[in-house]
Amino acid sequence: MAVESLTPEGARERIAQGAVLVDIRAADEFAREHIAQAHHIPMAQLAARQLPAGETGAVIFYCRSGNRTRINAVALGACAPGDAYVLEGGLDGWKKAGLPVVSDASQPLELARQVQIAAGSLIVAGAVLGATVSPWFHLLSGFVGAGLVFAGVSGFCGMARVLLKMPWNRNPLAG
Repeated sequence: MAVESLTPEGARERIAQGAVLVDIRAADEFAREHIAQAHHIPMAQLAARQLPAGETGAVIFYCRSGNRTRINAVALGACAPGDAYVLEGGLDGWKKAGLPVVSDASQPLELARQVQIAAGSLIVAGAVLGATVSPWFHLLSGFVGAGLVFAGVSGFCGMARVLLKMPWNRNPLAG
């Protein structure tokens, strides 16, 4: 099934006509910010779950920037019960068009961003300390860089596992 692209304004019109809006991002991304009318079904769960049926059967998919939905357009179209659309520019495009979103700043940053911040900080610290204190500190930058390469190749990120255990990433309701 062909998947068409919709502008944020076009998507808002389709939603008003009964189309269903589906956010395919991870749970941590959705919790921090999303479009109010959106149903949250992460990309990995789409094939296993039945999509909510709107009045028109049309489904509009979105992610943060539109890249994930564009890359996965064929798979998304196959999951839709009727016409399938992707939101141009994703959530960022929706906000740029001045349309409202639900934000919860008390939610932690997305895990991928936390990893980027921590890894980048450690690499810079290793480089600065290696240049000013002792060349041995360059090993820190090399170790973190090697960890990032390993994470990219294997799909296992030790830093992400450690960050998930931090207090700000714990769900107090999970017990």
